[in-house]
Amino acid sequence: MNKTIKFFIDKDNSGNRIDVFLSKKIHYLTRSYLKKLIEKKNLRINKKIIDTPSTKVKLNDQISFIFSEDTKDNLIPSKIKLNIVHEDEDILVINKPKGMVVHPGAGNYESTIANALKYKYKNNLSDIGGLLRPGIVHRIDKETSGLLVVAKNNFSHSVLGKQFSEHSIERRYKCLVWGVIRPLSGRIETLITRNKKNRQLMTASDISGKKAITNYKTIKVFYGKEIPKISLLECVLETGRTHQIRVHLKYKGTSILGDNQYGKKKIKFKRVNKIFSEILDELKGQALHAQTLGFNHPTKNKWMNFESDLPSDFKKMLNLLKKLNG
Repeated sequence: MNKTIKFFIDKDNSGNRIDVFLSKKIHYLTRSYLKKLIEKKNLRINKKIIDTPSTKVKLNDQISFIFSEDTKDNLIPSKIKLNIVHEDEDILVINKPKGMVVHPGAGNYESTIANALKYKYKNNLSDIGGLLRPGIVHRIDKETSGLLVVAKNNFSHSVLGKQFSEHSIERRYKCLVWGVIRPLSGRIETLITRNKKNRQLMTASDISGKKAITNYKTIKVFYGKEIPKISLLECVLETGRTHQIRVHLKYKGTSILGDNQYGKKKIKFKRVNKIFSEILDELKGQALHAQTLGFNHPTKNKWMNFESDLPSDFKKMLNLLKKLNG
């Protein structure tokens, strides 16, 4: 079955290569596959056939791209319980647990939020993101918990997508990090790009990548005879790059408790509380939680704000730190 997707080029994407632009918009197709389709004349820019993947797009260009959706790529419905904190005729807000992937990818095709949505809502969600991402407007990392908004129809998806592009969505995260970040509150602004040594990781850069802005403030610094210095931070995203908070904290010289990708895999202590050490070992992924999500409702034109409780392992660590502090 052939599918046609149309886009208009905005100022943020003007000047990009068309294959790069399409790979960002159609995440479930590889860039090499997109190049082949372009070379087979499946692309039109302003109604003119283009067969060169390196073609640069300009502001307000109209893109029309045709590709075949193979039935083998259809999303497999999975009976997985979702923690839905809000639902109406246009949107869902879901509290995602740690360890759950938002949409299918390499090695994980049946146990994601998208699979669960397919089972519960069948085809009654936005299809802008493609077959493997019904209703998915944005994502958070597998080992990060917290709030996600899902679109039930294409209009809602488009309106929400525009708010994400314009950075008008409110996203507040809580995290526990090693040591004390200086200054205690601030703004981190860098470019973020793929790590050249490990393509699964991202890195902060001054010369290449996408602009990324994280505002942070220190809520509390915990320290005592039986614990190392640990800070509770609130991070507010202006942009939403892959692994953004984790990359920016590494850029500032620290990392989140439980983050084995951007932090030290094994922390050694000279003297530490036994219970603290046990809870640290039990942490499932990084102590990072998408606690607050706010946006303008796509049809009601009303600001909506959602809060979610910290997951149990995060709360358990925080309670112990409060007890041992000072």
